[in-house]
Amino acid sequence: MTATEWITDIALVLIVLRQVREDRLDHKTFLLPLGIVAFVAYSYLDSVPTAGNDLVLIAALMALGAALGVAGGVYTRIRALDGHLMIKAGAVSAILWIVGMGARMGFQVWVEHGGGADDVARFSLAHHITSQEAWVTAFVLMALTEVVTRVATILVRGRALRATRPVTVLDRTV
Repeated sequence: MTATEWITDIALVLIVLRQVREDRLDHKTFLLPLGIVAFVAYSYLDSVPTAGNDLVLIAALMALGAALGVAGGVYTRIRALDGHLMIKAGAVSAILWIVGMGARMGFQVWVEHGGGADDVARFSLAHHITSQEAWVTAFVLMALTEVVTRVATILVRGRALRATRPVTVLDRTV
């Protein structure tokens, strides 16, 4: 793994750890994780491989990312306090986030440095996964899907709470 990959992966893990301490739900809650995954997508996604069972692998990991993201968003506490929405990632949310992001990191380390390359090659051959690019795409889209679905779940839950209780948004009451 390159230094940029380590920094990006660690930054994604630290985002949820930052939310273990309660803080205001605001634009940075959404923009920071979305910005990081947009950078990752821009850096690593040149095309989406479609040969063999590449799309099956990609869809399966995206579905896993979506499930982790929605669950993480559901297990994030959102409450109104003094006219503001507050957010706090609970233990379940933090664990799900770390499992999702950590699994991707662990897989990459295992393949590159832990002797897993031969196992992945045999699995790919047996299941008609045509290239390393399919694995890269699948894991990048898994992370992207996890982030987007978690953020979307928090956004929907925040809006639902805002609809039941007036809160201050950028110094105006909604």
